Amino acid sequence: MKVMILAAGRGERMGRLTDHCPKPLLQVAGRALIEHHILALKAQGFSQLVINVAYLGKQIKDALGNGERWGVHIEYSDEGNQALETGGGIFKALPLLGEAPFLLLNADVWTDFPYESLRNKTDKNIHLVLVNNPAHNLKGDFSLIANRVELATSEWLTYSGVGVFNPTIFANEEAGVFPLAPLIRESISRHQVSGELYQGEWIDVGTPERLTDLKLKLQQV
Repeated sequence: MKVMILAAGRGERMGRLTDHCPKPLLQVAGRALIEHHILALKAQGFSQLVINVAYLGKQIKDALGNGERWGVHIEYSDEGNQALETGGGIFKALPLLGEAPFLLLNADVWTDFPYESLRNKTDKNIHLVLVNNPAHNLKGDFSLIANRVELATSEWLTYSGVGVFNPTIFANEEAGVFPLAPLIRESISRHQVSGELYQGEWIDVGTPERLTDLKLKLQQV
């Protein structure tokens, strides 16, 4: 199973920290944030990675290269100066990802989730890993009912930025800038989204404060 790491965002909420450094390269416990992902993926048997880049993308390419130093192979989907949002970015990368379901991972999260457990979660068009709502997203994103992701009135949970996606959900899309969320909701309406609740370690590293929290957490490990 190939992996796509989403790394094209500007990271505006990071303020000055990302003025000259792309968010995936921010340092945490002596390593770039995205390097923690690469090491975890490699340890769990994932070696074929696709990374999309836009803002300061050359820095990411220069820092990671082809992945050889970690024993993985990295290909890049370069969006140039205009990031294509999540949906458009994945669509552009589809020629690199192939026709099989792929693991999708946001570069700006940190988690100890066991990625290898997702290899067989391909029965539906999408499989989402959900977490309990953090303070910055108390309303949540989706409901989880008997391992099905729904848009119901029951307890809402937050999408973790980790999931498995079948490329067929992009069959009716065209190249351009567009979000992923509407495609997820469309698949939910067709009962084609499974899910699970993960209650282990997970942090959305979206602000300087959360970056500091993660640094403190990893110093204690």
